Amino acid sequence: MLKEHKLKFTWLNPPLPPKRDRRRRKADQKPAKQPQLQPTPLQSFQDLRSRYGLADELVSNVLEQGFDVPTEVQLGAIPLLLDTSALHLDEAKDLDNPENGTVNGLDLLAIAPTGSGKTLAFLIPLLHRLREERSRDAGKDRNTSAIVLAPTRELASQTVNEGRKLARSTGLRITQMRKGMKFQADDLPHEANDPTGNHGASESTVKADIIVSTPGVLQSALFNTNNVQALEFVRHLVLDEADVLLDPLFRNQTLDIWKSLRNSSLRVSMWSATMGSNIEELARATIDGRRKLLSEQSGTTVMEVPLIRLVVGLKDSAVPNVQHKLTYAATEQGKLMGLRQLLHPAATSGDSETPLRPPFLVFTQTIERAVALHAELLYDIPAEAGGIGRIAVLHSDLSDTARDAVMTRFRKGEVWVLITTDLLSRGVDFCGVNGVVNYDIPTSSAAYVHRIGRTGRAGRSGGVAVTLYSKEDIPYLKHVANVVAMASRQGGKGTGMDQWLLDALPKLSKNEKQNLKKRGVESRTARGTQKDPRAARKSQISSKSGYDRRLENKRKGAIAGSRRAVQAGHESDEDRESDFEGFD
Repeated sequence: MLKEHKLKFTWLNPPLPPKRDRRRRKADQKPAKQPQLQPTPLQSFQDLRSRYGLADELVSNVLEQGFDVPTEVQLGAIPLLLDTSALHLDEAKDLDNPENGTVNGLDLLAIAPTGSGKTLAFLIPLLHRLREERSRDAGKDRNTSAIVLAPTRELASQTVNEGRKLARSTGLRITQMRKGMKFQADDLPHEANDPTGNHGASESTVKADIIVSTPGVLQSALFNTNNVQALEFVRHLVLDEADVLLDPLFRNQTLDIWKSLRNSSLRVSMWSATMGSNIEELARATIDGRRKLLSEQSGTTVMEVPLIRLVVGLKDSAVPNVQHKLTYAATEQGKLMGLRQLLHPAATSGDSETPLRPPFLVFTQTIERAVALHAELLYDIPAEAGGIGRIAVLHSDLSDTARDAVMTRFRKGEVWVLITTDLLSRGVDFCGVNGVVNYDIPTSSAAYVHRIGRTGRAGRSGGVAVTLYSKEDIPYLKHVANVVAMASRQGGKGTGMDQWLLDALPKLSKNEKQNLKKRGVESRTARGTQKDPRAARKSQISSKSGYDRRLENKRKGAIAGSRRAVQAGHESDEDRESDFEGFD
C-alpha cells in the first residue's frame, strides 16, 4: 500500500553499528544494510479510535469536518507520529531512554504536494499527544506545550481555525500570537490576575496549550520582554512551510525560537511541498547542535531520537491535476492584453482546453507591481457584474484589519480576482479557486510549485495555471518550464510543451539562480529602476493614464445612472395610473 501511494520513508540518522562490526564490515567490503521502515498505514479515520486510542471527542471532530479517507501524507505521517518509533524501527530499541527504556517519539521531515492535507496530518497527532500529557500531568499547572510556526499571518490564522474545529470539547486551547500580546507571567487564571475586574484586558495575554505564530511576532514577544522562560515546558515544535522558515528571510528568527526551547523532550516536525538538501542539512545540524548543548548544560546525556524523512510522490513537483500553460506575451503591454483576455474570454473559441474561470489569483513579483496592476484592472469588470468590488489586492503593506477583510471577501466569493504577491503562495487553502495567473514569473521552481498549489486542492481537477512571460523573462524561464514538463508527464500529458522550447531555454548558473530568487527580475524592482530607467519604463504596468481611466469610469457611471433614472421615471408614471373612472 505504501508503494501504491508512492510513499518513501528514510531514517536520516540511523545508529552506527558497534566498532567491532564496523571493522568486520570494512574487511568484507559489503555495503551497510539500511534500516527498513514499514509503518502500518492509516486506512480510515475511523481507525484512530480503535488502533491508536484517540479520544472520542477528537475522532468525532475529525469526522464532523467531512474527513473519512486519509490522503497519502496523512496515511503515512499520522501513524508515525502516533506510534512510538520502536514499533517501526527495530534499531531504535537499542537507543536506551533513561525514563522508559525506549525512544519516546521521533522528529519528522515531511515533503508532500500542495493541498494534500499536511495541516491535518500534524494537528491530529499533536492534539492527541497534548491530551495524553494533560491526563498524565493532571493537577499540575498548565503551560504552553506546543508551538506552530508559519511564515505568514494568513497561514497562521487558517491553522488556528482548523485547530479549534478539531479541539472542540477536548479542553485544549489554541491561540494565534499577534502583535502586542504577551505571555502570562504566572499560572493563575486570567480573572485572578486582573484586580480591576476588567477581564477584557486579558485578550492581550497568551494562555494556551498551542501557540500559532509567525517567527517575527513570537520572537518579539519572547526576547523583547525577556520572557523566554515562558516556553520551558514546550515539548512540540511544528514548522509549517519549513523551507521558508529556514530560508535566509526567516532563518535567524526561527532558529532563535528553536534554540530557546530548552526541554530535552522536544520533538520537531517540519512540513512543506518543497525541501532542498541545504534545508535538510540545516535542520539536522540544528537538532544535533541543540542536543549536544543541552547535554553539556545539564551534565547528562540527551538521547538522540530518530529523524525520519517522508516523501510523498515526486519531490519538489507541481500538482499534476492542474492544466499548466506558458503564454508568450512579448512585452508588458502584451501581458496586460493577455490578462484582459483571460478576464474577458471570447464568446466563440476553438480552444478545447479548460478556460480560466473566476475566482482566481494573480501573482506579481513586488508589492508596487501588485498595486499598479490592481489600479490598471480596477474598472475592467462591468458594473452589472459587481464592478470594482470584484477585484482586490492583498500584500504585506496593508494593515492587519484590511488584510483580514480582503481574505474574508475572497472566501465569501465577493472578490473574483485577487492580485497578490508570494504572500499568499504558502499554505493558504481556498476551496473554490479555479486558477492561478503568474503575471510575473516565479523566482524559483519552489515558488512556482507553491503558487500553482493554490488551485487543484485535495486532488480537485479542473484548475488552470497560466504563466505570462515577456522577452526579458526568457533567460529565467528554464526552471518553470522544467516543473511544468514534470507535472505534465505525471498527468500523462507528455511534456505539456514543445521539446524545442525546453532545449532552447538557457540554463542559469548557481549565482544567477540565487540572485533571481533573492531579487527577482531586476528591471521590476526599485533597484532596477535606478540602474536602468529605460528597461524600467518598458516594465511599467500601464496602458493609459489614471486620469483617462477615471474619466472613462465616470462617463460609464453617468450613462448607467441616466438609464436607471429613465427606467425609474417610466415606472413612476405607470404607478400614477388609477383604476378610478368617476362617479355614477
